[in-house]
Amino acid sequence: MSADRSGDAVFNRIALLRAEQGVTRRELADALGVHYQTVGYLERGEYNPSLFLALRIAEFFGLPVEVVFSTTPFPRISDVAGPERPAVAG
Repeated sequence: MSADRSGDAVFNRIALLRAEQGVTRRELADALGVHYQTVGYLERGEYNPSLFLALRIAEFFGLPVEVVFSTTPFPRISDVAGPERPAVAG
């Protein structure tokens, strides 16, 4: 399934979760039984996972599937309300 049509887009947090947990693409791919390039395609939104693969990815990270995947874009971390960043001197 291609994500070329806007209604077919599946957004994910795979890259963010990998970075947080210190997992490489190859490590995730090996755990899932897929090629490491598949993980890259998923992260870039060039490939939508099957339901089975999406559930396995969520299980790998120990999170509900809706925390990892969405049909609407996730908010950027910098857009989430939080304390103001201090000005950078320079």
